[in-house]
Parts: sequence; structure tokens; C-alpha cells
Amino acid sequence: MMVIAGPCVMESEELTLRVAGELAPTCERLGVTLCYKASFDKANRTSIHAFRGPGLETGLRWLQKVKDRHGVRVVTDIHEAHQAEPVAAVCDVLQIPAFLCRQTDLLVAAAQTGRIINVKKAQFLAPWDMRNVVAKLEESGAKDILLCERGSSFGYNQLVVDMTSIIEMKRFGYPVVFDATHSVQKPGGRGDSTGGNREFVEPLAKAAVAAGADILFFEVHPDPDHAQSDGPNMLKLHEFEGILKRILKIYHAVREDE
Repeated sequence: MMVIAGPCVMESEELTLRVAGELAPTCERLGVTLCYKASFDKANRTSIHAFRGPGLETGLRWLQKVKDRHGVRVVTDIHEAHQAEPVAAVCDVLQIPAFLCRQTDLLVAAAQTGRIINVKKAQFLAPWDMRNVVAKLEESGAKDILLCERGSSFGYNQLVVDMTSIIEMKRFGYPVVFDATHSVQKPGGRGDSTGGNREFVEPLAKAAVAAGADILFFEVHPDPDHAQSDGPNMLKLHEFEGILKRILKIYHAVREDE
């Protein structure tokens, strides 16, 4: 099993390295492959005054330190086509945010790097509509594609997860990621920031692996209630190992006969 995990945004070099330093041995103990995730820029924050991150150059330098110290893969998201090449020089996986999953120039630039592409299904798209996203990536040279379910819009400030979308997207022949923490968001639910409910992360992740999700995505933080971004839906770092242990029981149980 592979897990994509890390803080929502790089708040500082110390935090970035601290979280990686705890996640890497945890995943090693559990026999899970870690791909460390953190954003250098949160370009779609609710408020113009919200914290965005350290920026491209500094963020990539911190991610390189994570790779050097812990020997793990790293992933970050890109928002503009010109970011693809420099990010690919450091990151093993390039992530396409949900709101941007139909942006042709962004997809083409990401595909041309030759890196693994994790593209999140937009909250407004049906799972079968991702065929056009896949086609853009394939025709631009992408060989390694991950498709990510992260909830669908259900009225105002609310997301729901249709587990059949995991089954639908697996039909494209690529691994499917379940983003357990963003799926419990309440977009704009706090007026000038996004809300969420982390208590639903574990049950949704269990359901996702039972439905066939290949990879799980979690955002974790030592003190999520005081995090700079996505605090309400991030997991507490000290609880992550126990949560993942329980999820792994279901992951292995449903694959015993495979």
C-alpha cells in the first residue's frame, strides 16, 4: 500500500522536516510506502489574506531536504504550467488540484515532465468525465497517472463521497487515490476559510479501501487546530499511526483472495 501524507502547506522548514521525520518511520513500521506531500503555495485559499506558503523556490528546497534525509518520494501541487518543469526536477509526483483538473495547458506541461501525475477529480465532475482528463494526459505523453477522488459538491459548503466513483475511475486502468482529509472539508464553511470535520476521515478511508482504492491521501499536522491551512480536516500527527493500523486491517482483508 502507498500513502500520500504530510501537512497541507509548508508553514516553516522546521515543521516540514518534523512531520516527514515522524511519518517516514511510521510508514516503514507498518510496511507502507510513503510519498510525502506539502504545498509550497496554496493558490486557491478562500480569503486573499490567508497564508499561502513559502513559494516555489523555498518550498522545493525544503522538499529536497525531506528526500535527502528520509529517502522518500515527495509530491506537491502545481497551479500554473510554468511550474511543472522546476517542480519535476525535485518531486517524484506532480499533483493537479481539483479545481484545475480540466486546465489543458497545465495537464500538458505536467505530462511532458515524465513524472507521475496525481490529478484530483473536480468536485463538480462525474467520475466518468475524467476520461477526457486522462486523454489529455495520455496524448501529452504521460505514462504514470493517478486519479484522485476527493468528494463531490452537495449543495452549499458541503461535500459527499460516492464510493462508486472509485470503481468507475479504476476502469480507466490507472490506480485510484482516495483523499480522505479533503473529502471531509466544508468549502468556505467558516466564511473566510474552509471548515471540515476530521472525525469522518477514518471511516471514509476504511470505506474507500473496501471499495478498491489503491492509495490513500491524508493531510496531517502536529497541531491542526492552529494550522495555517485546512486545520479542521487534518489529522493529528500523534494519532496517525493508530488510524492507519486500523485502516490497513481492512485493506489487507479485502485483498486476501486477490
